[in-house]
Amino acid sequence: MTLSTQLVLRALLESPTREMYGLEICDAAGLPSGTIHPILARFEGIGWLQSRFEDIDPSEEGRPRRRYYRLTADGAEQARQALAKAHTKIGTLPIRRPGLADGAM
Repeated sequence: MTLSTQLVLRALLESPTREMYGLEICDAAGLPSGTIHPILARFEGIGWLQSRFEDIDPSEEGRPRRRYYRLTADGAEQARQALAKAHTKIGTLPIRRPGLADGAM
């Protein structure tokens, strides 16, 4: 599981029943939208997420409609299990130092 995927899951799991729109998820995960949207699409495809577009008139609001995402009950459980099994834990990644190969000092 990639670090970006872990960050998106952690952002969604902070409040698993709350709907969040794309930019909220970007801010919570600390990632750009071009990174999170493919991840969200993948999770929706496997049933972990549900999404809906808000019911507004974009011309009246002066902005595009937002797409809201929410974890399904099964998705929240699967996300928790996937994070628990993830090999790359946030905060435990080795620090790479330029010029040092294979941990040489």
